[in-house]
Parts: sequence; C-alpha cells; structure tokens
Amino acid sequence: MSKSLNPPKVPHTAVSFPHPYVVLVTINRPEHLNALQRQMSIGLDRLWRWYDNEPSLRCAILTGTGRAFCAGADLKEWNVKNSEGNVKDVERWAENGFGGLSNRHGKKPVIAAVNGLCLGGGMEMALNVDMVIASETAKFGLPEVKRGVVAIAGALPRLIRTVGRQRASEVALLGRMYSAQQFFDWGIVNKVVKLEDVVQEALKWAVEMSGNSPDSIIVSREGLLGGWEAEGPRESTNRIDKGIYKGMEGGDNMKEGVLSFVEKRNAVWKDSKL
Repeated sequence: MSKSLNPPKVPHTAVSFPHPYVVLVTINRPEHLNALQRQMSIGLDRLWRWYDNEPSLRCAILTGTGRAFCAGADLKEWNVKNSEGNVKDVERWAENGFGGLSNRHGKKPVIAAVNGLCLGGGMEMALNVDMVIASETAKFGLPEVKRGVVAIAGALPRLIRTVGRQRASEVALLGRMYSAQQFFDWGIVNKVVKLEDVVQEALKWAVEMSGNSPDSIIVSREGLLGGWEAEGPRESTNRIDKGIYKGMEGGDNMKEGVLSFVEKRNAVWKDSKL
C-alpha cells in the first residue's frame, strides 16, 4: 500500500507505513536532539493535513531518533533570526502550531511515541496529541522560562486542563524536567515502556484503533475535542449531532457494524468518507 501513497516531503523527517492503516512519522535530526527548524514545522503541518485527507490511513504515530523525541525549537536558528532582526519569522511556526500539532484540531488521531527528551515545543506537541506512549528514560519539560521565551504554541491552557493550575504552574514557571513515570501519574502519559519497545507499543495501539470503524473514530474524537477546547459539552454535542454525525448516520460503516454483530463476525470497514 505504501507505494501508492505520496506524502509531502518534510526536511529531516522519515515517513513510513508499518501497517496498512498507519503512518509512522520519525523526526530524524538526532545531532540537534530533533529540534525543529521553521521549515520542518511548516512541512509537518502539511503532512498532518495530508494524513487527514488520505482516506486509507486511520492513525498516525510521531517519534524521534536518537536521544530525543523533540527538544523544541532550534534555538540556533532563533538566535540567527534575532541577530538579523527577523525573530517574528521564526516564531511563525505553522497555522496549527509547533510541528503542525501543538494547536491542531484535525480529523484523525495521532499517538506520540516519546523515546527520549521531550522539551519545549516537543512537549507542546505531546500535550495535544490523542495518546502518549513514553519510554522509561523519557524526560519532559517546558524550559522556556530559563531561556527568556514562552511556551506560547498551545501548551499552557492544555496543561491546565490536564493537570490543574498548581501542577501546570509548577511545570511552566519553574522550567523543571519530569520523568515519564511522573507524567503518567499526572495523566499526561498513557503508558510507560522500555525504550526499545516504545514505537512497537504505539504501533500496537494504532493497529488496535485501526480495527475499529474509521467513521466512529473520527466522530468520537470530535466529541472528545468538544470537552478539550473552549466549547461547552451541550454546544459540542449539538454541533456534532447536527454536523459530522449526519455524514456517519446510516452510512456503510454504521450498517456494517450492526450487521457484523448480528452475524457474529468481524466487521469489514470501508475507508471513511467523512
């Protein structure tokens, strides 16, 4: 299947298809701890849009090579732009935030397989994906306050919603690093595994998810985001019921789900048209 797909190219990023319904995106700039340059961030934004619009794909995984998942923005690039008086250029990451993820709403789920350092913009991405699998050696943090900048790409309000004001203030205002186990205890990480297992565990979750109705996944995720973003539960439910759910209701996958239950067999899903 992968031969027929043509994802947009992203600098220092590998794209592969380890399962017919799953795309694996690997940041590959280990000598710089996978820090994102501006063009990488913009390219990733295009890649996530492509993924949302590719009907054969149902789940995405993001990981990194080497010691880091992503250490945030490339501060050397930032420094050059500062010296040129063009700092605003480097701050304009992408419409959907850092790496095209930190402010992404999107249509389909993304799992972060956090293999190592997850700092600054890297953590901002991790806070806004759908699930996080982390290695035992992963370290998380928002060190921006130690560098005179701010985690402004979407992490701060999302951190408050996940861990509460006091813990969020600790993370954002002290600039400390935290273990994967600590973030598991706080509800940011779904599962902690050995380093060598982190991508395979994320793939296991992605494959399990891909076995479900792609329409149900898309609409359920939209419902979850109604509670994650500023919209109230009633407004979110009404918007989905009158909007995207109408495209799913009575559709092929809904009929197949009910019929397969009645016939006591596994469902055979069609690619989503939502």
